Amino acid sequence: MSTIGSTSFAPRPQHFLWRQEGRVGVITLNRPERKNPLTFESYAELRDLFRTLATVDTVRCIVLTGAGGNFCSGGDVHEIIGPLTRMNAAGLLEFTRMTGDLVKAMRRCPQPIVAAVDGVAAGAGAILAMASDFRLGTPAAMTAFLFTRVGLAGCDMGACAILPRLIGHGRAAELLYTGRAMTAHEGLQWGFFNRLIEAQQLAGEALQLAGQIAAGPTQGHAMTKRMLQLEWDMPVEVAIDAEAEAQAQCMQTRDFTRAYEAFVARSKPQFEGN
Repeated sequence: MSTIGSTSFAPRPQHFLWRQEGRVGVITLNRPERKNPLTFESYAELRDLFRTLATVDTVRCIVLTGAGGNFCSGGDVHEIIGPLTRMNAAGLLEFTRMTGDLVKAMRRCPQPIVAAVDGVAAGAGAILAMASDFRLGTPAAMTAFLFTRVGLAGCDMGACAILPRLIGHGRAAELLYTGRAMTAHEGLQWGFFNRLIEAQQLAGEALQLAGQIAAGPTQGHAMTKRMLQLEWDMPVEVAIDAEAEAQAQCMQTRDFTRAYEAFVARSKPQFEGN
């Protein structure tokens, strides 16, 4: 991860909230009166933020959440769905590629992303949770990949590639064909959610998990995220060789040496990200 300076990262997004707590950045989708839908502008602004984070060393983990008891209701019916019905083929392809670029940016940004999901996570909101590295939910979380219910295909923003790897092909097929909501307890049982937490504790638990990750070896976590994605398409023997190269790179970091020195001194390592 390259550096842009310890005090220079202060984004001022127009379509969601950003704050930083220590080394953790918190993105809050903030249209609670509409269950936090996305617009053309918020899609693009989220994509650009995740792209920028690849160059930021003062943010080491991200929490992605929604305001007002819901995560995200997907694309705004009036501000996105309506205009899409009037677009030509070139405009539609430009939009779908842009939404896909948001998922690519989330996957490519080196910081692990913790999605804190309460209430509705539908359509593109379900995709945002899916594309994160960790998913914490509440018992009220309802996750719906409802694209077929609006006359579209379930293959949206990488859903047909990523969701089966999280919950299995048969379960993913059921959700993507029917568009029905996956309950929180199904999501936990199927492996979509890492764990379920009462709504009152969700924000604190998400920050605690993100803080724990942020205190770890930055380059080691970034490499773990990168290899988890790259190895999807690798034969096992190729993956083993790729991991050898990745681990050798991590062994050249000062954090690796710090961990050894702390072990010898019987103390806890303080990772500094280099």
